[in-house]
Order: sequence, then structure tokens, then C-alpha cells
Amino acid sequence: MTDNTEGDRRELVIARLMVLPSNRKIAIGNRGAYTPKELIDHVRKDDEIGKKVVAIEIAFIMALKEGRIYGEVSADNET
Repeated sequence: MTDNTEGDRRELVIARLMVLPSNRKIAIGNRGAYTPKELIDHVRKDDEIGKKVVAIEIAFIMALKEGRIYGEVSADNET
């Protein structure tokens, strides 16, 4: 993966985080809970937490793209 692609992914994740309510916290495993601003800072630093956030968000976006999320939600609503 090129640096440009990784930078683009980080920017996409930052854009997604910017639309979250600022008073919300997001738990990252056993590493704690972070506000969107704190997560943006970690993504920009490209540290361990930032890399984890990018990986989680990209996996979520790919699941949406491939229809895996909709299929699971649709199946849950049929019961």
C-alpha cells in the first residue's frame, strides 16, 4: 500500500470522526474510551491507537460496500 493511499484512508477516517457528536466516547478494546477529537489526534499521529481506529473504520466501510452489514441487519429484522 502506498503512503498516499494510507494518507487518503486516514483522511477518510478523520472525516467520519468529525461528524460524530463531540460528547460521545468510543471504546477501543481495553485501551479506554476516547472522544472523536482524541481519536482524530491519534489518527493524525499515526500511533498504535490511530492505526487501530483506521483499520476498524476501513473494515466497516468495506463491509458496507460488500453488503455484509445490510445482509446481517436485514436477516435480523425478518425474525
